Amino acid sequence: MKRTGGQVRTGHRGNVLSLLTSAGHHLLWPAQCLFCGALLADQDEQLCADCWTDVLDCTSGSYCPTCAREVSEYAVLDRRCPECAGQIQTVDGMVRVGVYDKRFHEMVLSFKKGATELRHILVPLADSALKGCAFYPKIDVFVPVPLHWTRRLARGYNQAAVLARGLTHPHARLCRALVRVRATRIQPHMASPAQRRKNVARAFSVKRPTQIAGRNICLVDDITTSGATLHECAKVLKQAGAVQVYALVLAKAGHGR
Repeated sequence: MKRTGGQVRTGHRGNVLSLLTSAGHHLLWPAQCLFCGALLADQDEQLCADCWTDVLDCTSGSYCPTCAREVSEYAVLDRRCPECAGQIQTVDGMVRVGVYDKRFHEMVLSFKKGATELRHILVPLADSALKGCAFYPKIDVFVPVPLHWTRRLARGYNQAAVLARGLTHPHARLCRALVRVRATRIQPHMASPAQRRKNVARAFSVKRPTQIAGRNICLVDDITTSGATLHECAKVLKQAGAVQVYALVLAKAGHGR
């Protein structure tokens, strides 16, 4: 509706008020980087330029589609790198967001230790990586790697479940049939892959096999190093009748640049 006699239009006045409100909000609550807290010029941004640079550096590069090790695409033969070519693999394929390095390392670790607001950065990165992988159309079920109830109670949440809940897929659903039945020691304290395998042996069980049998599963976790946890989970899921078991992780540790 227009006004006469030099008066402004109602729509124009509304736009001015909206701009003033936005400017006031920006002055009172300036945008900050979700990770380092640096002030941002753009209210719609979530990370500062320095943090984005580190994240993009860690999420670029080629890797083995079976074990997620950093490797040239020319070194991969039949979807395996030289490191995993001669090994029995229970995980049928793996996709990762990046290597566990620089600020991306700190970001994933912070997410693991309580900074759940970082899901606004990490979940879209994981979703994008997943959509670009070869096994994406095959997935029937997302299964977060479970925590033992004592650790989940102490932490207050399972970071793998937070990640899995944010993933998008045309038909795959979230399933919690996989449970951790035995508390294990913290894996990063173990240097030997053999120690890691022994630590997680018989630590998992499937409580509702009917939700797993005949389906293609995508395990979801934050960090993998030797792959011992993922492989133990995959073994248990296949014993429960899973057809194929894939994995999505935020970061591959131990083989960064």
